[in-house]
Amino acid sequence: MTAPEPRLPLQGVRVLDVSTVIAAPLAAMILGDLGAEVIKIEHPEHGDPARHHGYDRDGVPLWWLMLGRNKKSVTLYLGSEEGQEIFRTLAADADVVVENFRPGTLERWGLGYDELSAANPGLILAHVSGFGRTGPLANEPGFGTMGETMSGFAFRNGDPAAEPTLPPFGLADGVTGISTALGIMTALYERASSGVGQEVDLSIIEPLLTILEPQVITQDQLGRTLQRTGNSAEMNAPRGMYRTSDDAWVALSASTASTATSVVTLMGAPELATQPWFAHANGRHAHTDDIDAVIVPWFAARTASEATVACRAAGVPVAPVHSAADILADPQYEAIGSIGTYEHPQLGPVRMPDVLFRLSRTPGSVRSLGAELGQHTDDVLGGAGITPERLAELRERGVV
Repeated sequence: MTAPEPRLPLQGVRVLDVSTVIAAPLAAMILGDLGAEVIKIEHPEHGDPARHHGYDRDGVPLWWLMLGRNKKSVTLYLGSEEGQEIFRTLAADADVVVENFRPGTLERWGLGYDELSAANPGLILAHVSGFGRTGPLANEPGFGTMGETMSGFAFRNGDPAAEPTLPPFGLADGVTGISTALGIMTALYERASSGVGQEVDLSIIEPLLTILEPQVITQDQLGRTLQRTGNSAEMNAPRGMYRTSDDAWVALSASTASTATSVVTLMGAPELATQPWFAHANGRHAHTDDIDAVIVPWFAARTASEATVACRAAGVPVAPVHSAADILADPQYEAIGSIGTYEHPQLGPVRMPDVLFRLSRTPGSVRSLGAELGQHTDDVLGGAGITPERLAELRERGVV
């Protein structure tokens, strides 16, 4: 007898993803990983621009396989009256809509929250924008780079003697996507008791602002502007990247007095731990050069493997600096299931980051990789009552 499929935590939740690159589609991907039925609404001609970002193999866009996973692709031109009417029909039977048009676009199309919730009071509409839906920048175009600069991240990132440094990937987008998924699930939880939906509003300039430690409160209360510190920490030591004898790099971080004591003891300078300043993070930070004078030559005299083994045996927190190739070969990632392998009809086995977190009873799953543009249009719109003849007519006019 075949065992039943495990229940997914968001099973029964229907999401309309009308967003494009990167944050909002990532939020919808997370909901899909957790079992929501995600219907990806795409422009009939262009689709999500993420289909054309990054590398491809044999014409298959690799990043799209992940960002579009667990989603049904439906083409629909929302700039047309017919497309708007079809969208209203879909939204009337949805739990969540995720969008990242410029503020006011949905309202201009007659698809704002007031209109959609009148037919579906339980609807949750999540807005992701560059700068928020109000204020002087509300209508300006905004991408993740704006979040990385305006949040203070770039100002504090990089070598203190060099220019502010942007991340080489969509950091603000990624953090915003995860934050948006959290906001949507919070609204779903609240709806379970009230029965009423609401709007979730998040800008790309906000989430990094939240995780950039106490920069704002420090500025407000002390008038002190936190600066770039390279690989060292603003408020603690030891912490940094250290070169080994085989020209590799190992990261070390000791955020408590006990772990810092383990560091200097292992590296032959236990007397540092007896200094009055050593017991406090601020004191250790003020004496970073004294501590690094012990650490730097210790790492330089050992290979990365030797240094890592010795540090871990002594309870010193270290980690190698991984490339993507290292990640795919790392036994720790393998042990905790961070990388999943999934079959693609053209590429065969494909490895990618798996579901973001693990639930013991109702785990999420990757059930499909990024779909072809419009692959599910007929099924989804047919289920909404549109006949094959009508679909053919709409397709001829570029509506779907």
